[in-house]
Amino acid sequence: MIVVGGEALIDLVPVAGPPGALLPRPGGGPYNTALALGRLGAEAAFCSRVSADGFGESLLAGLRAAGVDLSLVQRGPEPTTLAVPSLAPDGSASYGFYVEGTADRLFTLPPALPESVRALALGTCSLVLEPGASAYEALLRRESRRGLLTLLDPNIRPALIADPAGYRARFLTRLLPYASVLKLSEEDAAWLGGRVSDWLAAGPSAVVLTRGAAGLTVWTREGEEHSAAARAVAVADTIGAGDTVNAALLHRLSGTGTGPVDWPDVLGYAAHAAALTCTRAGAEPPYAAELEP
Repeated sequence: MIVVGGEALIDLVPVAGPPGALLPRPGGGPYNTALALGRLGAEAAFCSRVSADGFGESLLAGLRAAGVDLSLVQRGPEPTTLAVPSLAPDGSASYGFYVEGTADRLFTLPPALPESVRALALGTCSLVLEPGASAYEALLRRESRRGLLTLLDPNIRPALIADPAGYRARFLTRLLPYASVLKLSEEDAAWLGGRVSDWLAAGPSAVVLTRGAAGLTVWTREGEEHSAAARAVAVADTIGAGDTVNAALLHRLSGTGTGPVDWPDVLGYAAHAAALTCTRAGAEPPYAAELEP
């Protein structure tokens, strides 16, 4: 089983119609990753705190429909976090957030994950918003120490980070040492600063960089470097594309055991899955059958 920890929220996506018209869509990087894993056919579980309001119920219904295990989900009466994406002409998105007093940031450290769990992924707002951020950090450390494959996706949202220097230091010294794989976008890399060699030296065995229309590249601690081209598609928007990459990486990597990783295959699979996500409005990752040759 692959466990994804982090926020589930509602994206208020701009739509055609009256000025300011917004459509509520399920979202949140970790939520999208868990949803994508379920659709890809992986045995996946979501680990978060989700509101008992109507939005929270709809979020869980989406995961349930994808076959995602919800036994690790905590519930609370607080409202669901809201995100308002703004779309650029190329389909890329930036975000504003409504996070005060919301359910997902009150996540608490759960008991040890089941023995059947073989991978853990964390990222985005859950690494920033306290007190939940400290609980997710503790979860990462604890499960990494017992040998789980761990994927970290910082998915930087500058509007949520009140102390950028403090976050960068925490990322490098308190999170990276416990990550097996660091996946980040070019925008994340520019905001965080540093070099791939610095990140590899801090702990991960591989760094995967997503580069939009330029594809994906991985660097490994053993000195390997591989790239995969992006697939040419008609882009509706890029919401959820990076989260789909997370899911595709986890799905492929968690099945390799201790053997060598076929990185060209892994990256090619991730690029294909992300491209399909980009053809749909909102975070709508593909199903396994859509990725068959």
